[in-house]
Amino acid sequence: MEKKSLSERDICTKFITPALEKAGWNKLTQFLEEVSFTDGKIYVRGKMTARGERKRADYVLYYKPNIPIAIIEAKDNKHSVRAGMQQALNYARILDIPCVFSSNGDGFLFHDRTATDAQIEEELGLDNFPTPQQLWEKYKKYKGITTPDAEKIAAQPYYADGSGRNPRYYQQIAVNRTVEAIAKGQNRILLVMATGTGKTYTAFQIIHRLWKSGAKKRILFLADRNALIDQTRRGDFKHFKDKMTVVKHRQIDKSYEIYLALYQGLSGSDEAANVYKQFSPDFFDLIVIDECHRGSANEDSAWREILSYFKNATHVGLTATPKETEETSNSEYFGEPVYTYTLKQGIDDGFLAPYQVVRVALNVDAEGWRPEQGKTDKAGNLVEDRVYNRSDYDRKLAIDERTDTVAQKVTEFLKGYDRFAKTIIFCVDIDHAERMRSAIARHNADLVAENYKYVMQITGDNDEGKRELDNFIAPEERYPVIATTSELMTTGVDAQTCKVIVLDANINSMTKFKQIIGRGTRINEEYGKRYFTILDFRNATDLFADTAFDGDPIRVKPVGEEEDLSGIVEEDANNTEPIIDEVTGEEIEMTPQPPVIRYPTLPSSGDTLQEPRQKVYVNGVDVSVLVSRELYFDNHGKPITTSLKDHTKGIIQGKFASLDDFLNRWNTTERKDAIVAELLEQGVMVEALYEAVDKEVDLFDLICHVAYDQPPLSRKERANNVKKRNYFTKYGPQSKKVLEALLDKYADEGITNIESMDVLKVKPLTDFGSPVEILKEFGGKPNYLKAIKELENELYKTA
Repeated sequence: MEKKSLSERDICTKFITPALEKAGWNKLTQFLEEVSFTDGKIYVRGKMTARGERKRADYVLYYKPNIPIAIIEAKDNKHSVRAGMQQALNYARILDIPCVFSSNGDGFLFHDRTATDAQIEEELGLDNFPTPQQLWEKYKKYKGITTPDAEKIAAQPYYADGSGRNPRYYQQIAVNRTVEAIAKGQNRILLVMATGTGKTYTAFQIIHRLWKSGAKKRILFLADRNALIDQTRRGDFKHFKDKMTVVKHRQIDKSYEIYLALYQGLSGSDEAANVYKQFSPDFFDLIVIDECHRGSANEDSAWREILSYFKNATHVGLTATPKETEETSNSEYFGEPVYTYTLKQGIDDGFLAPYQVVRVALNVDAEGWRPEQGKTDKAGNLVEDRVYNRSDYDRKLAIDERTDTVAQKVTEFLKGYDRFAKTIIFCVDIDHAERMRSAIARHNADLVAENYKYVMQITGDNDEGKRELDNFIAPEERYPVIATTSELMTTGVDAQTCKVIVLDANINSMTKFKQIIGRGTRINEEYGKRYFTILDFRNATDLFADTAFDGDPIRVKPVGEEEDLSGIVEEDANNTEPIIDEVTGEEIEMTPQPPVIRYPTLPSSGDTLQEPRQKVYVNGVDVSVLVSRELYFDNHGKPITTSLKDHTKGIIQGKFASLDDFLNRWNTTERKDAIVAELLEQGVMVEALYEAVDKEVDLFDLICHVAYDQPPLSRKERANNVKKRNYFTKYGPQSKKVLEALLDKYADEGITNIESMDVLKVKPLTDFGSPVEILKEFGGKPNYLKAIKELENELYKTA
């Protein structure tokens, strides 16, 4: 057997796996092969979506299930034993694993992340792979676990219900770090995990492991909304069965071990309502505070009173949006997070839905509105003479035409997208939500006539709307489709299928902004939910530029006066530029969204009833959509303040110092899409540049023109120049026809398409025979590829 002829999989099967088993690793319980630990980033174009490649480790080794302690990257035997180390180290960093190995079947290179001396890397023979106990000792050192009691807690198994469900890698890290921190005596712990990433499941595994190990015997899960408690009880926590109770009606039963409670149900405005004091201060060993950015972040809050009373317990705070202001601080109370998993990470990993933004600027928002002399409101009273602006609208001054224009634009978008896409419209207050419901109903009279629940006001004061919350968030329920709300739906309830979020409220809080964005980030592929759209009427998405924001939009498009929002999706769909997978660098094939079923959105629990305010209501105001420039974001999610061309020029010249540098790289690169992938990674918005320059211009000319001021040639001009040079005379008649067809394909679609062998499977190339027959005309695949390379050289001749 010639080892160098074996595939990577053969090397794993014949050499690496036997070496592990010989070292005492149990194949059934202690290691997994080809472990995909991400779902693959979702790419969006129009109504088409595709997933990129998943990140995949060749081997992950576990001391016990879900406690990973080592990773192995395998290569075939044509590579050296060291060839996989850099990739393995990157994955080990992501997965929080201390022991890293690379192998080609001859032996192992071992990288010990716990070492700080020359022993950080060493080569090992196939017969010398470390035992599970040896690597567990390394893991304990890496984690700072030094006592038998701490080891017992850290090694406590996860709960398994027999369904085969396992935590995602980031949940695993969050659970392990929290349990290990508590095992080492840390009593204030903060976990920051983006909305939609499974904080409740994570909390359940933390509690279950600590409870089963005996480290924590009585536990309180504290939340501030009934919906959160009900979801938790019916969901993951149901496995606690009769050991768990929900504190209701201020009745305390001390015979349980796991307690779920609203802080409002434990405390009140007078001493008699503070039923938490019926427990002794040492009753609970562990308190988990869900959405801890809310009440418990404030020093003088009722939450803090409860936590102070049970100060000897371990406190674990969970939030997607830690609050840090001069008056309020999560980190001051809990300390720095033991783990953070951001919205950006979730989108990049494919666990959270990406989003695009359509910004609509209204004239009265951008320019302000001043009433003409003698202007009266709808009640006949004179309107105060001053300039009103965005911060006034719907809080102090309500303009009928403004509300109507927003409703019209939302309706336009849905007509071009999907009129049954579940949509939340965030309004300034309850009154605004009520008026917006009426405006949406007018613009969708046909669907409202079929069912009045097509659009509903879901706010804290509206009992009919609140009763529809469960239907609104249930994927299988068709109605309600559109919800108008103010505060009730900003946080806390699972909205798996919300596809459109409309911002018509002034949002100044980053915490609130993140929570609202989080209403759309969940993915539900069964119901066709892979991404969502934000329609922004208040410039709330300026908060993307804040350093505290951590998730980039896939695009932001302002809308001009003459633009109809119903065409937004088609505009993207007509873009033919390839999308490049960030993991593999390969072009991604887009697929249509599954048939649209009916989509849901999310709820929450608590539009607080507002004190009546003096609000002025006016009509007869000219409200229109202003023409506004495109707004682009760089690869760090920050708005580009210079022109798009200047921004791009800076990036390209930073990578290629001169035109000659770029030409040399372009002409020597085997596949041009690799350069595209690099430029995208650097933050060059290729698709946006095509819009700004000329869609018929080749990427080569686009770069030369933008970065080096070269006059651009269109693809057709380049193709015609090749034809004029009679370049094809050196080929036989059939080969010449193939190359001419490829040249025409280049003129229509660009260079990356003709570089792919798949081009031989589509018209008009199929007219010349099968791919095998075409390659035979050139004398085989190597000669065909050589001809393609020569064709490219002819296309990009600069003289």
